Amino acid sequence: MSKKILILPGDGIGPEIVTEAVKVLACLRDLFGVDVEMDEALVGGEAIDATGHPLPDATLSAAKEADAVLLGAVGGPKWEPLPIELRPEKGLLGLRAGLGLFANLRPAILYPQLADASTLRAEVVSGLDILIVRELTGGIYFGQPRGVHTRDNGERVGVNTLVYSESEIRRICRVAFEIARKRGRRVCSVDKANVLECTELWREVATEVGGAYPDVALSHMYVDNAAMQLVRAPKQFDVMVTTNMFGDILSDAAAMLTGSIGMLPSASLDEHGKGMYEPIHGSAPDIAGRGVANPLATILSVAMMLRYSLGESAAADRVERAVSSVLDAGLRTADILSTGKRQVGTAEMGDAVVAALDKVG
Repeated sequence: MSKKILILPGDGIGPEIVTEAVKVLACLRDLFGVDVEMDEALVGGEAIDATGHPLPDATLSAAKEADAVLLGAVGGPKWEPLPIELRPEKGLLGLRAGLGLFANLRPAILYPQLADASTLRAEVVSGLDILIVRELTGGIYFGQPRGVHTRDNGERVGVNTLVYSESEIRRICRVAFEIARKRGRRVCSVDKANVLECTELWREVATEVGGAYPDVALSHMYVDNAAMQLVRAPKQFDVMVTTNMFGDILSDAAAMLTGSIGMLPSASLDEHGKGMYEPIHGSAPDIAGRGVANPLATILSVAMMLRYSLGESAAADRVERAVSSVLDAGLRTADILSTGKRQVGTAEMGDAVVAALDKVG
């Protein structure tokens, strides 16, 4: 039976990079028997322009019916003057909440071919393989009360609320420990328990969950120290688990260890393995429409989709080998370009990956 994939190109460079990922999926379907059907819908700024809302009901309904969702990117300066509840990013948050996507998996893997692209010394980042597990539907991004109000004296005050229930913490920590069992058997829980009571609870619950996994080593680290350690000695980490906001920040920092944010995919999963897959970078409106964006993070997101939601591990391995083969051939988009390599655009990079799918076996 065919698996249904909902394609959400979104804004900025989203349509450009998603086009290349769809080429890969089409090749896997046509040449290698991966049984998928693809449909497309609106989200973000393009949805606002067409319907007046960043997440139309039709899009959310289609996402719920799909087996997996592939997202490009949302947002851009065009929509920043809108009220916050109508901005493109609310479409993304609405998808996560509406689909129950509570676990965000963000790998930071340094391809050996890109060691020179990292701003850190090769010996610091060579062999890097970290997975950041970020809680995605709670925390300060969703907590209430929130907003801006005016005091009696006329001064404006902004309020956001950091809230986590014990069950939310327990659920995301279990995901981290289960994944760690299949990796290096180490989990580092990141919090700010010395000043935030909410993350003091996070530390307590993480410790309790860790007791059920005696084969996995658990450590704790304050978020400011974790940020420093990521750029000082990143290979000390295996799996990191943390809150929504801390994970948002730390995963972007980890991305730059790999040479470019344009190389890193992500998966956002529900309790049953259904997921939304997207590159971790944003819509990059400054380069949108120029054909220079790096599509590899989106293509690697397809690999994660194949592995985690579609049960196609062999196809996922093939995609990852194809990406590595293209890098071996010296092809680079502008963000990962180094001396002696050949610069290519978005479409040429995508075409090269498609061509490599048949060669890598």
